[in-house]
Amino acid sequence: MLDAIQVQEILPHRYPFLFIDRVVEVGETSIVAQKMVSNSDPILQGHFPGNPILPGVVQVEAMAQAAVILAHQLGHFDPKTQVCYFMGIQETKFRAPVRPGEVIDIAVEALRVGRIGKFEGVVRAGDEVKSSAKFTAIIEALPSPGAG
Repeated sequence: MLDAIQVQEILPHRYPFLFIDRVVEVGETSIVAQKMVSNSDPILQGHFPGNPILPGVVQVEAMAQAAVILAHQLGHFDPKTQVCYFMGIQETKFRAPVRPGEVIDIAVEALRVGRIGKFEGVVRAGDEVKSSAKFTAIIEALPSPGAG
């Protein structure tokens, strides 16, 4: 549904901190995005040498990035004038490691969408749940250039 170029038109993130490669489904309150985990991912060079796994915090960040795309697709987020920040992360569970060669599905459901949104997400590789979390985020106006 959205390719890598379209994802970059919505998210302000860039590699190596962009964790969504494409979006495969958008529903009325949900999204499924994907990331292809590769040995060439810079973070895997140090996490961990000889036993690379995708950090859990990266999986949670991928859920948040998918939520921003969902908010955009639902008409609540404009990347030209707004930015989205985490407010909180709750009930996070890491169940199995994510390894190079896996394609992870990042499924996020909006529990509430608006200036303050509440979401729940699950990361899977195939049928195996890798992680899950609930989180809140806030949409704010982009800071003015030079504001500090």
